[in-house]
Amino acid sequence: MKTILKPWVKLKQTIDHEDYVMIQELQHYCTQEDQITLKLELDYKLGLTSENGNIKTVNEFMYFDGQQLIGYIGLGSWGAGTPIEANGMVSPEYRRQGVFKTLSELVIAEWKRRNSGNMLLLTDRKSISGQAFIRETGAQYKHSEYEMYLKQVDVEPLQRQLYGITLRKATNDDACVIAQQNRIYFNEEVLDCKNSLSDNEGESVFAEKETTISISDMILPEEEEKRGMKIYLAERDSQIIGKVHLQLLQGIGGIYGLGVLPKHRGKGYGRAILIMAIEKLQEAKAREIMLQVAAENSKALNLYTSCGFSEISTMDYYEISV
Repeated sequence: MKTILKPWVKLKQTIDHEDYVMIQELQHYCTQEDQITLKLELDYKLGLTSENGNIKTVNEFMYFDGQQLIGYIGLGSWGAGTPIEANGMVSPEYRRQGVFKTLSELVIAEWKRRNSGNMLLLTDRKSISGQAFIRETGAQYKHSEYEMYLKQVDVEPLQRQLYGITLRKATNDDACVIAQQNRIYFNEEVLDCKNSLSDNEGESVFAEKETTISISDMILPEEEEKRGMKIYLAERDSQIIGKVHLQLLQGIGGIYGLGVLPKHRGKGYGRAILIMAIEKLQEAKAREIMLQVAAENSKALNLYTSCGFSEISTMDYYEISV
């Protein structure tokens, strides 16, 4: 264990390239030493910018010993209605000296200052230190998410009935539709929008009262694409039936947010969208393809497994409330 000689903390709203490199190096060291996975979303965060250079919220918490980064916690929120997520690490050589305790106290203070509802604490199921820290917070288990990678197979042997489905790249005009689908698939807040999803009779797909949220709080596809995430709407007969988000970073293709609207389920459309997503990433020269899925979603797990994906790691989510 190394003794901390010159401790200091850097707090920022977003990371720049220099921060990105230091955090990534620490992440690589920690994951190799502990044989765990961290969900830090650094590539996505690098594309974010502070408005007018003014810090409104602190999302990046970095602990240094002199010029060396030895600890980090990052906060992320992935759209309106989603809770803040926190994940972090400390260099194995500097543990048991209060680094993570200091950072976590700053994180909790920031979370309480925002008054933004509950917060999710993330840890790899195999992380002994991560699981121990969360037990001390009193956070309650919420759910788990599997990270799965595609085996070395082609999509040709898969069932290739695509049912006339096409993938249309979403624009900012589709922000409400995307938010409404997230509500259905991931229990996020509902939006009251002019371009809301409807059934064949033109009735809203939502029976409950809808909540109005500013367009600035939504996921904007054109802004997401600047950060490397492309959102596609799945359509059949000019009707939206689902969606999928695709990302390609450093040769790794990611599939996220895949879903089919309830009235269109049980018809093989989810498999068709997945196959088309795999093909798009392969066309983009992805060396590997991965996705994340809730462990409790047995139907999705069966679909992904049948299409050649296998589980690599399990991320546990714990909820902490004021």
